[in-house]
Amino acid sequence: MKKYAYLLLLTVLFTSVLQAEVRLPHIFSDNMILQRDKVLKIWGWADKNEKVKIEMLGQIKNAKTDKSGYWYVNLDPIPYGGPYQMKIQGANNTITLNNILIGDIWLCSGQSNMEMPVNGWGQVYNYEKEIKDADYPLIRAFNVEKAMSMTPNSDFEGKWQVCSPETVSNFSATAYFFARKLNRELNIPIGIINSSWGGTDIETWISSDSFNKLPDNFKERYTDMKGIDLAKFAQENESKKKDYLTALANDPGIKEEWFKPSYATTNWEKMQIPQEWGQTELASIDGIVWFRYNFTLPETAIGKAATIHLGPVDDDDVSWINGTKIGETVGYGIPRIYDIEKGVLENGINTLTVKVVDHSGGGGLFGLPEDLYIEVNSIRYPLAGQWEYKPSVTNKKFGYIDFSPNAYPSLLYNAMINPITPLSIKGAIWYQGENNANTAYNYRTLFPTLINDWRGKWGYQFPFYWVQLANYMAKDTQPEDSKWAELREAQAMTLSLPNTGQAVITDIGDGADIHPRNKQDVGLRLALIALNKDYGKSDIVYSGPTFKKMEISGDKAIIYFDNIGKGLSVKSKYGYIEGFAIAGADNKFVWAKAYLDGDKVIVASDKITNPAAVRYSWSNNPDVNLFNSEGLPAAPFRTDK
Repeated sequence: MKKYAYLLLLTVLFTSVLQAEVRLPHIFSDNMILQRDKVLKIWGWADKNEKVKIEMLGQIKNAKTDKSGYWYVNLDPIPYGGPYQMKIQGANNTITLNNILIGDIWLCSGQSNMEMPVNGWGQVYNYEKEIKDADYPLIRAFNVEKAMSMTPNSDFEGKWQVCSPETVSNFSATAYFFARKLNRELNIPIGIINSSWGGTDIETWISSDSFNKLPDNFKERYTDMKGIDLAKFAQENESKKKDYLTALANDPGIKEEWFKPSYATTNWEKMQIPQEWGQTELASIDGIVWFRYNFTLPETAIGKAATIHLGPVDDDDVSWINGTKIGETVGYGIPRIYDIEKGVLENGINTLTVKVVDHSGGGGLFGLPEDLYIEVNSIRYPLAGQWEYKPSVTNKKFGYIDFSPNAYPSLLYNAMINPITPLSIKGAIWYQGENNANTAYNYRTLFPTLINDWRGKWGYQFPFYWVQLANYMAKDTQPEDSKWAELREAQAMTLSLPNTGQAVITDIGDGADIHPRNKQDVGLRLALIALNKDYGKSDIVYSGPTFKKMEISGDKAIIYFDNIGKGLSVKSKYGYIEGFAIAGADNKFVWAKAYLDGDKVIVASDKITNPAAVRYSWSNNPDVNLFNSEGLPAAPFRTDK
C-alpha cells in the first residue's frame, strides 16, 4: 500500500512540474517602454483555461487562457512617466517586470542603413564622443534578433536596454539619433524597436496577406519556390552547398592560370569598373568572378616600383600584374593598396587581373573612379574603364540558393514584425530601398503596399516616415537615366499616403560607401518630421524645397518650389546651382546653368533653345547645393514622365 501511495505522490509531483508557467513574449521585459495614452494590450501564454492576473499602477485585470493557452488583457491608457512595475500572476508562477517607462514607441525597420550600429560593423562620425555622451536613461532600445519564417510567428528574441555609454554601441544609429532628438525636445521616454536586416528587399517585409494580392508580375521571381517541401529543399540545398564550397576551394581559374596574360579572354564579358555588380548581370550570384584590365604606361614607368590602388572590394580579392601576384585581402570594403616591386611593370601592354570572391549580396570593385589607379614616380595613371570579366565558381552553377530573407516574400515580416502587431506604438521609421533599385518602378506599388499592410495589421494609421536614398556611386559626366533616382521618385510618390514624411539626404551620402557615416543628420531629419507632424511643433521646418511647378519663358525654364522655409539658399560662392539638367522635346538632357531669382530657380542651356523638361538631382550621386534657409536640401525631381 505504501508503494502505491509513493507512486501516486510521484505522479502528482510530476504532473505539477508539467503544468506550464505563465510566460510573456520577449517584447515585455524589464526596462521596457509602453506606449502612452493608448489602450495597452498585454498578452502571453499558459496552460489552457488558466486564470491570469495583471497588476500595474492600481489597475487589476484578469484573463483566462483559451484552448491554445493564449491570454491577453487590455490596460487602460496611461500618461507618460515612470519607472513603474508590472506583476503577471498565473496558477504556478508570478512574473515581476521592473523599471518600466510609459512614453512613445517607434518601430525602426529596413535594411543595412537602419541596421548600422553606432559602433560595430559600421561607425558613425565621432562615434567615440557619441558613445561617451550617450547618457539618456529615458531612451530604451530593443534589437530584434534576426530570424526568418515561412509562417507568422508569435514571438521573437531580443531584450530592452537602457541607453548608456555601455549599451549604445549596438543601437541602430539612425534610430538612436532620431530618439535622442525627440527626447531632448520633449523630455519624454522614447522606445526604439530596431527590426532590420542588411541587404534585404522590401518584399520580405510585407505580409503574405498583402503580397499575395499583388499582380502576378511581382511574384515571378519566386515561382521556383512555390509549393516546395521546405524540409526537403533545405536538405537538398545543403548538399548543393557542400559541392559549391568544395568548388570555391578548388577554383578552376587558379588551375588554368587565368591570372597569366597569355590566357585567352575572347569569351569574357565586359563591365564598367568600378561598380558593385548588384547592378549588373551578376546581381543574383555569389562566388568567384575574375576581372582583367589591360593598360599601357609610358617608357619612364617601365620596370619601376609602383603602388596600385583598387579601392574597396566586396568581399575578398587576390590581385596580379603580368602574372605576378601583388597582394590579397580578406574582408568587405577595405581599400586595396598594393606595392608593385621593380621589374614587374613591362614595356607595352600590362595586364592587371583581380580575382574577387563574394560570399553574399552584391560584389566587385565598388569604389569611385578616382580611387582606381596605379601610381609610378608620383604620377597617377587611371584604371577605371571597361574591364573584362568571367565567373569561375558561382552558387548559381551548382543550383545552391543562399536561403536569405530575399528567397521568398514575407520571411522577415513573419519572424520580425508579426510578433508585435498587437503592441501599441506611436509610429514607424523606415530606411530601405537600395536593394530594390534595379526594379525601381515596382517600388511605386510595393512601398505603399507595405505601409498599408502594416497599418492594417496594427489597426490604425500610425505615422510612417522614411529616409530617401542617399547619394552613392560615381558622379555622372553627362546626364543619364538612374535607377537610384527612379527609386527616390517612387519613395517621394508614396507621400500621397496620409501621415507620411520623407527625409532627403542626397547631400550627406558617400559616393564610395553605401553606408554613409553621417547618421546624426539622418536621425535629426526624421525627428524634425515627427516633431512637426506629431508633437505640435508647427514652427519647425521639416522638409527641404520640393518641386511645385515649371513655367517656360523663351529659352529658360522657371522652377517654383514648396517648403522653402524662410527662403532658398545656394551653398556656392559663385551663386550657381548644381545638379540641374534640361532638355527639349526630344528629351535629350544636357547639364544646365541654374541660378536663384528670388524664390524661383532659372534653368537654361546654350544647347537648348526650346526647353521642355527639367531634372534636378536625377543621378545616383547628384551634386547638391540648393537648400532652404533652414539647411534642408531640395528634393530630387523631374518634370518629364
